[in-house]
Amino acid sequence: MSPRTNPSVRGANAKYPWLRKAVPIFAALGDETRLRLIALLCTGGALSIAQLTSDTDITRQAVTKHLQVLADAGLVRDIRQGRERLWEFEPTRLEEAQRSLDAIAAQWDQALGRLKAALEK
Repeated sequence: MSPRTNPSVRGANAKYPWLRKAVPIFAALGDETRLRLIALLCTGGALSIAQLTSDTDITRQAVTKHLQVLADAGLVRDIRQGRERLWEFEPTRLEEAQRSLDAIAAQWDQALGRLKAALEK
């Protein structure tokens, strides 16, 4: 049964609408290269593509494509500085992802609490 036809998955989409907003963030962060770019931007401030590709074997074109995926997810943004295009981390969307993880963790805590209470009876 596919997720589209599974009633429990469709019900989860309605019950947890915040999940839909978090999907692009987690999808973007699911790639090792993009996660590495986020880590670089978190520590180095706004960086050019040349700076992001130095000391790596990744082409500028590949980094540009990865940055666009991150930008589409709202995790980075570009800044024009003269003729140069710099990229910087946008923490707001990552904070949304953290709230999603916190909500999932709270649900697990509640489920484990119910299981513990049932086992103790």
